[in-house]
Amino acid sequence: MYKREIEETLIKSASSFPAVFLTGPRQSGKTTLLRELFPQYRYISLENPSTLELVMEDPEGFFANPQTLWIIDEAQNFPKLFSYLQGMIDEGPQPGRFLLSGSQNFLLHHKISQTLAGRAAVLELLPLSYKELKPNLAIEEDNLWQLIFYGGYPRPRFEKLNYSLWFESYIRTYLERDIRSLVNIHDLSVFQRFIKMCAARHGQMLNLTSLGTDCGISQSTARDWLSFMEASYIVYKIQPYFENFNKRLVKTPKLYFYDTGILCQCLGIESPEHASTHAMRGALFEGFLMTELIKLNLNKGKRPNLYYWRDHKGLEVDAVIEKGNSIELIEFKSSQTFQKEYLSNLRQVMILANSDRFKPISVYGGSQDSTIQDISVIGWQKFLLD
Repeated sequence: MYKREIEETLIKSASSFPAVFLTGPRQSGKTTLLRELFPQYRYISLENPSTLELVMEDPEGFFANPQTLWIIDEAQNFPKLFSYLQGMIDEGPQPGRFLLSGSQNFLLHHKISQTLAGRAAVLELLPLSYKELKPNLAIEEDNLWQLIFYGGYPRPRFEKLNYSLWFESYIRTYLERDIRSLVNIHDLSVFQRFIKMCAARHGQMLNLTSLGTDCGISQSTARDWLSFMEASYIVYKIQPYFENFNKRLVKTPKLYFYDTGILCQCLGIESPEHASTHAMRGALFEGFLMTELIKLNLNKGKRPNLYYWRDHKGLEVDAVIEKGNSIELIEFKSSQTFQKEYLSNLRQVMILANSDRFKPISVYGGSQDSTIQDISVIGWQKFLLD
């Protein structure tokens, strides 16, 4: 099993809260991790129809023994369970009594906020990060475009599966089924086109009107479908930074896919070499690193303070990260060879910021680190491993 960076946070949470909810996309390794770290727990999956029926018939009786510790997988399949858990936890609030996992963030967070606020820790497990993958990579596999093309899902890597077939099956079996369980989609081909249109907008500012028009659906439908894709951990949005620098800023979020492997499949990219020369090469690189930053925070049980900055004239910085009293301004460049002109945007924004709080960083696809005019230039590997 891959060693997951979230392990320490998960163990600490289970020793502090009566319930811990581990959410994340399907096949990200939630069940494997819980069963590996907590072998003394009794495991059930509410994906299993017979188990689900037994629990639904008498939930209080099923979990009656307060000495039994439980791992409950795919908990969102029985939403009323959360209300029953509230009563059981109040009667027996020992730490780590219930460990629950689920793959639909929308349903889980809604039920937790309704019934278990203050009684449960909520953690999120995304597919493997570069730091988690690296100890298991052969030398030839430790390559930027292989990492981007194959993504971070554990199963196809561990079992050496055919990636194209696995991703195609994943999209059809999990994503389409999960989305359709949340929203009524009459024409699946339209939704499939919607996914591909979202992929084509990866790393771009989100325009729901344009997205809906290109798919032949209304703006409100596009908003709903996108929300459910977010809930299923397929896409996420990065909000613009609120600091105005006395400039007019855009207020539109940018859209990203969590996993670049799924993204490459949706874009029709056929190999790592194809990814390295694709028209969206820069967006692939940027999204890969943005998601790595999110994983770094989630594995520590923190929400990432991650934004982007763009003014109304198009001056933009890819990532803005708040770290205490300092703010990192980061530009991503996919080229293996660094060019000084890559620093242009950072220089301009630093002049506008006019503050020592802001620390400019340029991350590129090469490996030689340097400092140019007080701007740190860092290779992508060092950036992810430091």
